[in-house]
Amino acid sequence: MRFRAKIVDLACLNHFSRVINTIARLAKTCTLRLTVSKLYFILSDKVANGGVSMWCELCQGNFFDEFQMEGAAAEHNEIYLELVPENLSRALKTAQNAKAVKIKLTNKHCPCLRVAVELPSLSSSSRIVTHDIPVGVIPRRLWNDFREPSVPDFDVSIYLPVLKTMKSVVERMKNLSNVIVIEANLNGEMNLKIETDLVSVTTHFKDLGNPPWASEDGCQSSAQGRDLESMAEARIDIKKLQQLLAGQQVNPTKALCNIVSKRIVHFILLHEDVSLQYFIPALA
Repeated sequence: MRFRAKIVDLACLNHFSRVINTIARLAKTCTLRLTVSKLYFILSDKVANGGVSMWCELCQGNFFDEFQMEGAAAEHNEIYLELVPENLSRALKTAQNAKAVKIKLTNKHCPCLRVAVELPSLSSSSRIVTHDIPVGVIPRRLWNDFREPSVPDFDVSIYLPVLKTMKSVVERMKNLSNVIVIEANLNGEMNLKIETDLVSVTTHFKDLGNPPWASEDGCQSSAQGRDLESMAEARIDIKKLQQLLAGQQVNPTKALCNIVSKRIVHFILLHEDVSLQYFIPALA
């Protein structure tokens, strides 16, 4: 297995750094899946056990000037690594005005991702700072555990309000309760609610719009024939929602959520060259 990549363009480097930063806020450890054309950051806590799951996809061509890899075998040209994204995020923080960053899979004492940051210097020789980030190589037989999560048959799909607004609402509510109810309908309305013995607070959002597939795509059958006004709702852990909102360093070009009543809330955040899916299971 071999992997090496290089980023020279500063804008690409900063963008890549922001993506890794976001992932580090969402997952303590995650799986990095490398293919010839894409990188995936995957967190697959079993939703059944109340864990969140995440699927983040990047086109390598939009970030890297060079990208070479050889996978486990010719017919399975992929590499799966387990890593702590915070370590990668820290390494990239030293690269804010770097001339180039090289990332390479090495195996001296243990498998590592070596991040070599070439910094500008006043003399002709450049300064290189290297970080060795330990990784675990995931064997081929376990790869199936990291397939893209299937989008559940949702009751309502809706565009999200501006994430900054949503974040400040959720942060205020977090001081009052550990549980938040998200409800939405096919009329572009969404409510965030908390209810405790002492207080109930609701924030209403209107005219958010529903993605086109909510009505025309036959396979999303549970949204079919649904009364436009009726709300689908899920109670979720407010900290998990806050984590998602706090991790967003860039406002996505599109942000939406799909609600499967009382089962799961599925968020999709799209940037030009990154897509992030995040699944938060409902509480009983």
